[in-house]
Amino acid sequence: MSLFAISDLHLSLGTDKPMDVFGEKWENYEEKLKENWIKNVNSGDTVIIGGDTSWATYLKDLYPDFNFINSLPGKKILVKGNHDYWWTTKSKMDSYCSDNGFNTIDFLNNNHYMYEDIAICGTRGWAITTNTDDRKIYNRELERLTLSLDSCKKSNPKSILAILHYPPDVRFRELLVKYRVETCVFGHLHGKAQKNVINCTIDGIKYYFISCEFLQFSPLKVF
Repeated sequence: MSLFAISDLHLSLGTDKPMDVFGEKWENYEEKLKENWIKNVNSGDTVIIGGDTSWATYLKDLYPDFNFINSLPGKKILVKGNHDYWWTTKSKMDSYCSDNGFNTIDFLNNNHYMYEDIAICGTRGWAITTNTDDRKIYNRELERLTLSLDSCKKSNPKSILAILHYPPDVRFRELLVKYRVETCVFGHLHGKAQKNVINCTIDGIKYYFISCEFLQFSPLKVF
């Protein structure tokens, strides 16, 4: 079994939100994603999807996008992105998936999942601005990451992988160091904002950028 990661799918199979307005590389990207996914991911594998999964506004609008994701090989673990407006309580999302037969999709929301002896933790993250509301959201996301990391202690993992939608800044990285996280994956950035992104190791933590167009719409094998 292998563990993969990819983010920012921005699926819009049930809404009119074509991504090709952001450049040629987004033309027919659903077909590229499906082809690469099927070629690389097996049914026993796990794929982390790091936010901005669907442009749907409400759960009821998700069906075409989740049906697409559910049909692809492997178990999927989703974290919230800044454009996942459909995201609600975990119980409501779990019920939605159960009612619609989406049995390969789970959600990271103050909790964790185990991949073999690796704990998968995470949250959306946020960026600090001068806006007071942004700072409140940012602090709440730090709390959510702490809850997720704390939740895995009972599983006694040999290592921890953290997934964030936003690139982690200093305070988020300090939290990852505190909990001895070994690997962190993140997305969110598009276009010119990706220019200076590199996969690197900081304070002993391996960081991987997993935005889907950066990965050429092919999930990255992390383990």
